[in-house]
Amino acid sequence: MSKHDTSLLQAQWQALSASLEQLRSGQCQVADLAARAAESADLRAALPERFDTVLGDLLDRLSASALFGEESCSFSQKDLLDGLQSWLAHAQLRLDLTA
Repeated sequence: MSKHDTSLLQAQWQALSASLEQLRSGQCQVADLAARAAESADLRAALPERFDTVLGDLLDRLSASALFGEESCSFSQKDLLDGLQSWLAHAQLRLDLTA
């Protein structure tokens, strides 16, 4: 991977990470995080296919949880956000990105 590629992947990882933190603090919506994920095509492509599958699943569940109240949903939004944090950590390790 070239330095330019690494810089691009790092920027996309940081944007996705920042969106997750903004969502946790109530500064953005699930749709904003999903948009950042869609814009991170290079990051997702640089990872094994299962990463994209897991990310898509987490985002789908988050979108569903945003439509319904926390109590009426079969999964916890906090757990899903923690899952996204874990996804980001694994992606960072897999691509050897520095935060």
